[in-house]
Amino acid sequence: MTQKKVAIVGIPFDEASSFLRGPALAPAKIREAFGSDSANCFTESGTDLKDHPVIVDVGDLTIVHEAAPISIENSIDKILSQYPKVLTLGGDHSITYPVVKAVAKKYSSLSILHLDAHADLYDSFEGNKYSHACPFARIMEEGLVSRLVQAGIRTLTTHQREQASRFGVEIIEMKNWKNSIEFTFEGPVYLSLDMDAIDPAFAPGVSHHEPGGFTSREVITIIQKLKGNLIGADLVEFNPTRDPSGITAMLAAKIFKELLDRLLK
Repeated sequence: MTQKKVAIVGIPFDEASSFLRGPALAPAKIREAFGSDSANCFTESGTDLKDHPVIVDVGDLTIVHEAAPISIENSIDKILSQYPKVLTLGGDHSITYPVVKAVAKKYSSLSILHLDAHADLYDSFEGNKYSHACPFARIMEEGLVSRLVQAGIRTLTTHQREQASRFGVEIIEMKNWKNSIEFTFEGPVYLSLDMDAIDPAFAPGVSHHEPGGFTSREVITIIQKLKGNLIGADLVEFNPTRDPSGITAMLAAKIFKELLDRLLK
């Protein structure tokens, strides 16, 4: 029997969202778009993901909402005890903190590449230290990773600049982006991809429309050219309630395929 290598898990949680709810609906919509007859299951490198022998979809987590961070962390712990790599479908960005907390137990000297319009480095947001605006503050203050690189950022506040300086975060603001930039990491790397990293012209189905982001092709190319041992990833903040045409769902499914392709390497 072929050993499973990559686990897919949905985390339908959006109670830490600060503006709109809806990302909890995303895991089902991404799976639906992935299986749509309007496309196919091949990646751009030629890998057929349909019924792939080393990929398993373990379904969605059942979350104890009053204790969501520890509930998510414990569930990912169990998944990583069976499978070496994990791809999580959010959900809002608050899920990244407990997921990374579990991943960091399995992989030492972990690095993160974070693609987003927002740095999500607030110490607390609207009185909530576990808001979707805070996961990377929690990750860095607990020393869960050795390196955090953020790209696509175009909403930095004074507080978040101070936080980035405090934690030694490497930020490539979108105003400084060049397509010649590539990302290289030593050791294991985790990729956290917020759909609002992409310009809302390409991905309108997000809660926070922040103009001036990546094109679809730029994000796909970043994934494909990433140098390092990718051991996990999350795809978060897709909000189906703002995506009546389904264009963002299809883009999320495309990114989902390319992330899986990299995790298989």
